[in-house]
Amino acid sequence: MKSKSSAGFSLVELLVVIAIIGILSAVGIVTYNGYVSSAKKNSAENTIQQIALAQTEEYANTGSFSVTGSPPTTACAADSTTSQEIENELFGGDDIIPDDIDFEICIFGSGSSFTIQGEHQSSPCVITLVKNGAVTRSDDC
Repeated sequence: MKSKSSAGFSLVELLVVIAIIGILSAVGIVTYNGYVSSAKKNSAENTIQQIALAQTEEYANTGSFSVTGSPPTTACAADSTTSQEIENELFGGDDIIPDDIDFEICIFGSGSSFTIQGEHQSSPCVITLVKNGAVTRSDDC
């Protein structure tokens, strides 16, 4: 009886291996994107907490809190202008709010109270910190 020697893999074997690699890479990409999204939200929370600390220092220095826009305000729309205003007023122009986290930040309130709000630029996710409070995320985060 003659035995057939194989010089390589069959087409079916190669297709199975390619399918397995494709499935594994799809799962890996989804997991990685979730990790990146979570890291950006955590970075935004940390930035908001830094701003709250700077607000405490501002109050100690001037007797009032800094807000974006004209106080008193009951809401704000976060954009690059408000983020830049926060960096200029509270941090002397230092780039504290990273551009790559996709969050813009604003502060509203009066001279005696404030709320810091971070809005994601491509989703309805909103992160909020009220004076002397904890950071909270909207249900969409």
